[in-house]
Amino acid sequence: MACNSNGTTSGFFISACGAFFVSRQEVWQELRGVDGQNRLMHTLFSFRRCPYAMRARLALRLANIEVQIQEIELRNRPPELYAVSTKGTVPVLVLDDGTVIDESLEIVKWAMDVDEHDIGLVTECDGEFKNDLDRYKYSTRYEDTDPVKSRSSGSKFLFKLNDILTKCACLSGDRFGAADICIAPFVRQFRIADMQWFDEQPWSALNEWLQTYLESDDFKAIMVKEQS
Repeated sequence: MACNSNGTTSGFFISACGAFFVSRQEVWQELRGVDGQNRLMHTLFSFRRCPYAMRARLALRLANIEVQIQEIELRNRPPELYAVSTKGTVPVLVLDDGTVIDESLEIVKWAMDVDEHDIGLVTECDGEFKNDLDRYKYSTRYEDTDPVKSRSSGSKFLFKLNDILTKCACLSGDRFGAADICIAPFVRQFRIADMQWFDEQPWSALNEWLQTYLESDDFKAIMVKEQS
């Protein structure tokens, strides 16, 4: 899943003259350098506040994989982004061999081990819970939506997470793993919608887990503003 720098040398331009396409290979040559020598290990197209991009950045950081972050503006997406992924969404990881990974969960899978337990929780998060989150936090974007009802529906998943966290330190088990990396950014968004209400709910294990994530050096590091 993904969220819906200003280069001018490559990509996809729309003008009065129509569309002009430049190949992915040309974009890749630009990233590598004209002499064919690598300028950087890997490139991650990202948007700092996008929860999907957060999960990708954190997975790469925890896996000690060096990347060049290319921060984009969602309202002014660079042609390089469309050249490597026609979806034009973030995150997109371009590996040092030109391979493109343009789904956040696939980036996490590439960076670290992900077991079936993690996949099941992340699938639930990215499906029904994300649907409820959007209609709760951004209710004005949808017709015939009751944000309170959506909040109540989304809370069912949060109580499920709380139950897991009363038995284990993390969603992935004893250590912060793929499920935690993928789900924490969305729980953070759910809390932001009404922090007082969230903090008053009887999910103390979930709240402690979330605060540990938010106060961690790793989270603070991935939220540092990058130059576009």
